[in-house]
Amino acid sequence: MPDMSASVSLAVTHLVPLAKEVDQNKVTPGVLGFIVFAVMALAVWGLMKSMSKHMQKVDFKEAPDAEGEKAGQQTGPSAQRG
Repeated sequence: MPDMSASVSLAVTHLVPLAKEVDQNKVTPGVLGFIVFAVMALAVWGLMKSMSKHMQKVDFKEAPDAEGEKAGQQTGPSAQRG
């Protein structure tokens, strides 16, 4: 883990001067905002792809309704024809 903290420290050291060069009167999301947005977009895309794959496995055929069959049998075939 010491390597990771050293690399983070090095990255912060390089990013701080870049942040000071930005015009203080202008508010922008910057590179970090773009990276966060891109990661979130990729996550949503992955979730949608996964959901689509799972939805294709679902069988949407309804089970026959027990009460509907009993009512249909009692009234006779002429009532079922409509």
